[in-house]
Amino acid sequence: MRVMAVTIPRSEQMKSLFCRSRRAIDAAPRASNSACMVQTLIIGASGGIGHALVQVAQARGEEVTPLSRSQDGVDITDQTSLAEHLDGLGPFERVIVATGALEIGGAAPEKSIKAVQANEMMDQFRLNAVGPALVLARAHQLLPRKGRSVFAVLSARVGSIGDNRIGGWISYRSAKAAVNQIVRTAAIELARTHKEAICVALHPGTVATPFTAKYLGRHPAVPASEAAQNLTRVMDGLTPAETGQFFDWAGKPVPW
Repeated sequence: MRVMAVTIPRSEQMKSLFCRSRRAIDAAPRASNSACMVQTLIIGASGGIGHALVQVAQARGEEVTPLSRSQDGVDITDQTSLAEHLDGLGPFERVIVATGALEIGGAAPEKSIKAVQANEMMDQFRLNAVGPALVLARAHQLLPRKGRSVFAVLSARVGSIGDNRIGGWISYRSAKAAVNQIVRTAAIELARTHKEAICVALHPGTVATPFTAKYLGRHPAVPASEAAQNLTRVMDGLTPAETGQFFDWAGKPVPW
């Protein structure tokens, strides 16, 4: 029998033999999900919380695909970049979008509506709302059609309209409020085909990372490792009936 050489695509090389290659061998007999490691995709894996989430997932025995701009060149705001890095991957039992920024290009959050600048506001929406939306547009291919799965987008309590008592931070607040609506809408649509999928926005609390260093003030903060443990605990406890909601680090609903 003649053996032909086969070139394995880069995306397939990133997968395990029995779990990640499921897309390519759908027609062949395969082990059940219970026989496979949990597959987890973390986008924004080089950030403070993202890196901590990777470590928690790996410690739990999950097979993690970490992606980030600094290490992999993934631009979450660019559809071509996302196609290059995400096409052919999955399905994943857990997808976490841990990207985001409070300051972009050195522009600090506005103290008042009087300080709003068009370009700086658009930068906030591009990264904190449009980027997660472009990933969510691929949720149908990234998550399994059957079985429980979680798609979580890190948001922020300041994106809550109902919880806003002090004003300020107009662009960042608005971008996070927008991503909350994006998650809510995507969850409704996803539920039509992925009955056991859970799509949520999560507030990690105030976390001590370079992201927040300048703004902690007198607010208590937790290490990224603790925040990652908290978020993982919340994701573990969610049910499909809670899809489309906004939860904080303790699993409590946050008002829209």
